[in-house]
Amino acid sequence: MSRQRRTAAQAAIAFLARQLVDWGEGPQPFFAGAWAIFGHGNVAGVGEALHASRRELPTWRAHNEQGMAHAAIGYARQMRRRRAMICTSSIGPGATNMVTAAALAHVNRLPVMFLPGDVYASRRPDPVLQQIEDFGDGTVSANDCFRPVSRYFDRITRPEQLLEALPRAMATLLDPADCGPVTLAFCQDVQAEAFDVPDDFLTPRLWRPRVVQPDPADIAMLAGRLRDAARPLLIVGGGVRYAGGEAALARLVSATGLPFAETQAGKGSLPHDHAGNLGSIGVTGSTVANQAAAEADLIVALGTRLQDFTTGSRALITGGPRLVQVNVAPFDAYKHRATPVVADARLMLEALTEALAESAGVPAAWADRLVEARRGWQAMAAEAMAPPAGNMLPSDAQVIGAVARGAPRDAVVVGAAGGLPGELHKLWPAGQSGGYHVEYGFSCMGYEIAGAIGVKMAAPGRDVYVMLGDGSYLMMNSELATAVSLATRIIVVLLDNRGFGCINRLQHATGGAPFNNLLVDAPHQGFVGIDFAAHAASLGAHAEKVDSIEGLEEALDRARQRDGSSVIVIDTDPMITTGGGAWWDVAVPEVSDRGDVGVARRAYEDRLTDKETRL
Repeated sequence: MSRQRRTAAQAAIAFLARQLVDWGEGPQPFFAGAWAIFGHGNVAGVGEALHASRRELPTWRAHNEQGMAHAAIGYARQMRRRRAMICTSSIGPGATNMVTAAALAHVNRLPVMFLPGDVYASRRPDPVLQQIEDFGDGTVSANDCFRPVSRYFDRITRPEQLLEALPRAMATLLDPADCGPVTLAFCQDVQAEAFDVPDDFLTPRLWRPRVVQPDPADIAMLAGRLRDAARPLLIVGGGVRYAGGEAALARLVSATGLPFAETQAGKGSLPHDHAGNLGSIGVTGSTVANQAAAEADLIVALGTRLQDFTTGSRALITGGPRLVQVNVAPFDAYKHRATPVVADARLMLEALTEALAESAGVPAAWADRLVEARRGWQAMAAEAMAPPAGNMLPSDAQVIGAVARGAPRDAVVVGAAGGLPGELHKLWPAGQSGGYHVEYGFSCMGYEIAGAIGVKMAAPGRDVYVMLGDGSYLMMNSELATAVSLATRIIVVLLDNRGFGCINRLQHATGGAPFNNLLVDAPHQGFVGIDFAAHAASLGAHAEKVDSIEGLEEALDRARQRDGSSVIVIDTDPMITTGGGAWWDVAVPEVSDRGDVGVARRAYEDRLTDKETRL
């Protein structure tokens, strides 16, 4: 067998650049490129290798390691997990900055390859700069933080280990059930060591990802239960999009009249105005979807992990006999005492359409009730998004209405944390698949701008709107400069409610005193007034502040005409939110000197009692 002399870093990067994937549309590189912030732990090894492979594998520079990883994750999600990116950092803070992003990818089942530098395997300069020293374990490094938030973790202490580690990493990134972040902690001295690499290791490899076929018995069981159900409901999760099941879902619901609700990850699988779409479900849900979930005698969850915001902390969706979980991951399919169906969502939808071809469809009484309830919710949502009267500060919903009214039908909205994900889930009119990109599995402040860069890379022909609060902007705004430097056109709408408005509302709801959330309630010397428009302009963006919804709509029109990124700032009311959501279990103290906490605790215990009765 012929071999080539390469450093470990050169071999790794050449291997990754030559991995191809075919999802039925022809081969294409799996990795679209690499994000890199260089330091002493990766610049000489991985950095040199990336430069040598820059024509096969483009490299981009960011300003924060967490931010660049968010961009990679945003790209992977927008690409429906069909392509991914690489993120490399030095050891120490460069690596640990990426741990938050790794956790986000892990929670959301999204592929990203992390290549953080690591300590010297040889231990020649032990301890090297930024090395974590464990007094009882000499093998520990800062990169061990990645272990619980990686689907696959390995530490490369010899070049030859790459021959097994890299194919295992690829298999994880492309597996429908195990998909998630991979971390290969790359010892910095090993990166520079040369070895003889087999030619076939560096030959392009084509991967055809496996598809989990539905069992015929499961198809028959589920079709039979849907025929017999008086009040059926589908819950559409992100797995429908990742399976490419949007068209199959459309055929099933059109043929049967089955109503469906959407999770955060599933929203937009079909347009918001589809006749069967009841909208968002759960804590951030619409009244009609939550009413349907409460009354349904059969709930079929498609490609969702059913976290507490979706289930209303298991008070809205209690699990048990009336719940069927269709998921490629057995871990998710067996949750909540559900009847498990381990299968690809698209294939199951296609099979159900065929099996129910002679079905009478959804009972008329159930369908008619939901049509009427849907009209009521649509009227409520339209009222919430209408411009405010007079000189009142607008609500989040009213800002969403202004953005939505001018956005093209194929626009993509990006959000992540605070109150906006709830309002967007309920109110944003997603017109096409991929038009709703809100990270709410990890609810990570600071994801928005960085994630939007990845979204725009994945969907360059679509307008990308970023909606975030002042808290998220202050937590991570540096990648706005990256968007400008890459000539990435995103439109950022910054809602300034002068603090953490969402958590301030939660503090009030649980009986707490106003404290440390809004800036006026924080224990500082004085109120801090921040000129966000000036700051955004200093990073190179077009920026302006508006003082009304009318002014916002005019500024959005201007932003849509520009080539570069824009930031529009508007002050909002921190206390107003749209109704419709289900209960969320947030524990209230059993004892407190505050009477309001006691009142909130008694209400909380009543909800727990009601939940236990339902279970």
